[in-house]
Amino acid sequence: MRSLLLASALFLTLGATAPATPMATAPTRLDHVLLWGRSIDEVTSTMAVKLGFQVRAGRNPGGVANRFIRFADTSFIELLGVTRPDPEYDPGMKEDRVALKNEPGARTFGFRSSGLDAIHDSLKALGYAVTPFFTGPDSAKPGWRLFAFDRAPLSSNTFFIDYGAGYAPDQADPANADDWRVTREHPNSARALSAIWLVSSVAEPDRKQLERMGYGGAVPVRVPEVGAKGFCVPVGPTALLILRPDGAGTAAAVMASGGSRVLGMSFAATDLGRAQRWVERGYERKLTRYRGLSGDSFLAPTRDDLGMLIEFHALTAQAKDPCSGA
Repeated sequence: MRSLLLASALFLTLGATAPATPMATAPTRLDHVLLWGRSIDEVTSTMAVKLGFQVRAGRNPGGVANRFIRFADTSFIELLGVTRPDPEYDPGMKEDRVALKNEPGARTFGFRSSGLDAIHDSLKALGYAVTPFFTGPDSAKPGWRLFAFDRAPLSSNTFFIDYGAGYAPDQADPANADDWRVTREHPNSARALSAIWLVSSVAEPDRKQLERMGYGGAVPVRVPEVGAKGFCVPVGPTALLILRPDGAGTAAAVMASGGSRVLGMSFAATDLGRAQRWVERGYERKLTRYRGLSGDSFLAPTRDDLGMLIEFHALTAQAKDPCSGA
């Protein structure tokens, strides 16, 4: 996964004279977020003890450890933490750490699609300076492959990725069916990543870039619980919220503390009451539900621990348009 982090440092640029070539349509969804903690143990403890996620072991190459929280819909969260005073950062890691001031948070997320070649070709034809493909060290199985960009078109950094049948054997090996199931069952009953929230000083440029990249259908949205407004953009079964502060609130406070970043993530839970009880025990406070974009929801008070927010909402029959609730 270190090659993935290296590639995520190469951001997307738009050429000055981009041709009006239509973006290739390929099934795409939001895949995962790279979440930095103050330390790998602290972020693991927060996710497991306070929030009720099951955390899986990763590796620790060069003094930057990673761990994983996997979900039944194949999405995941990658947790990152420094384990020694002189870690071997790749450029993407270093840029994230500098921007986050070595505090918790996330600035990079991924899209997942089996049509990487078509998307790569279309973005290149549109004038975006896409990188070559990068592959994982285990890609002879084959493993993951991705491409990123030379400068980001969005307020947060992104990449496109897909996984081969041989990557992370517990995902595909019938002999490990029980392992696959158990590692995706969380005490808080979370089952799926439903949305990633981005925050920046303006939302309209993100909306325009996403539309040009082939992800249109943006719906205006307001999230008063965090003092933000902007757009909900459907990405397959998932939603990308591109937000800006709307008066005083959490969004404005997060922007003031470090600028554009991933503001939050939303997860569908089969038992919302259980998720709420778990978080209330973890944070020793009562939480209030609200009617969010995905229905009955509550926010975990994770900003100080994670540098971002975690929203839980009730798992319902999947809507054709994940932004329909907006």
